[in-house]
This record gives sequence, structure tokens and C-alpha cells, in this order.
Amino acid sequence: MTEPTNDPTADPTPHTPYGTPASPRVAVRGEAHLEVDPEIARIGITVSARGTDRRTALDDLTRRNTVVLDLIKTYGDACERLETGTISISPELHKHGRGERIRAYHGRVHISAELTDFTALGELITRLADLDLTRVDGPWWALRPDSPAHGEARRKAVQEAVQRAREYAEALGTSLDALIELADIGAENAGPLTFEAQSSPRMMRSVAYGAAEDAGAPPLDLEPERQTVYAQVNARFTMHPPQL
Repeated sequence: MTEPTNDPTADPTPHTPYGTPASPRVAVRGEAHLEVDPEIARIGITVSARGTDRRTALDDLTRRNTVVLDLIKTYGDACERLETGTISISPELHKHGRGERIRAYHGRVHISAELTDFTALGELITRLADLDLTRVDGPWWALRPDSPAHGEARRKAVQEAVQRAREYAEALGTSLDALIELADIGAENAGPLTFEAQSSPRMMRSVAYGAAEDAGAPPLDLEPERQTVYAQVNARFTMHPPQL
């Protein structure tokens, strides 16, 4: 004979993942797509130098690198991040003749900069491209990881999920009762995730600029590329029993 239990935490109702006639379930997906202006722009700068011997090439590279860094730093707060990447000094061998005879040395240093003032960006690109043996790649437009646009997309995705579930319930002549679950797409089959709003790959655009032919070239008039931000969520609700 089974003894009755007085445990107030005991749940006599078994968990039914697919709902019951008394508590039917509705599962929906919420999506949101936003078009927003970029917040930052990244450019890559490659400074080159060439010399007949290693020390000459290195000295020339050091000088050119200092000129580029000093130029970028004159823009102050408009440049949010400035980083030096890889540096290389490599020999160039003679194409003809025997043995490994070195003809010259080539030096390169890669610099990346992140700007928030897009007017200053156009001017900076022009001035950098005007320097000898200097290449500029970019801009790559982007949003910050903590951009409010991501949170706005998540909120809109949740609102759309709720609205869609209400419309299903209203089609049955009833209303929603309670929220059972709210999750990112794929969260059930992966590790713990938070709501994820993603930016479209449209942000990845690259243009290379060589040395400007006209020393007095005007600043480039850049049109920032708008970013597509989207978010998706799965939501599950219970409904009051409809009268079918």
C-alpha cells in the first residue's frame, strides 16, 4: 500500500512537453530585421620600404611607419583604436646567375585603425594614400558588439513571437495563458547561449587605395554602408482551451 505524501513541493501533474487538451501549447518563431547606420569603420594600412641592404630597408620602414602613426594620431578621439600588426623584412634574390645573391631587401608593416568620425575617415584615407609606398584597404563598416541596435532587434523578435502566438490563439477563439519557453534558435541543441542579434556580412567591404596622383587631392566623400541586424527566437506558450 502506498503511503500518502504531504510534501507540498510534490507535483502530481506529470510534465507534458506537447501540451494537453486542458492546456494546449503553441510554438512560434519571432524574427526581426533592422537597417541601421554603422558606428565604426576599420581600415588597414600597409607601409612598405625597399633598400639595397637590410639596415637601409629597416631604417626606411621605421621612418615611414612613424610618419603614418603620427598622422593617424593627429585625429585624436576620431580614431578609437590603433594597432600595429605584422612586420616583415625579406630579401629579394637575383633572378639570374648562380648562387643566392641578394638584390635588395623589402620591408612591410601592417597597421589597423578604427574610426568613429566618418568625415575624418575620408580625409585620413586620402592623406594616407598620398604617402609613398603606402597602401590603404577598407573601409569595413560595422557596429560595436554592445550596440543598442542588437538589443532593439532582440526586443522586436520577442514582440513578434508574442504577436504571432496571440494571432494563432485568436484564430481558435481563445487567448494565451502562460509563457513556457523562450530561446535562441538552436539553443536547445548547443551550449548555453544568450539572445543573439547578428550583423549582416554586408559590413565586409574592402577597397584598396594606392598613392594619390594629385598631392592636393580632396578628402574622399564616403557614404557609410548601412548594416542589417537580425535576431531570431523560439517561443512556446500555453493557451486556454478553445471551444472547437
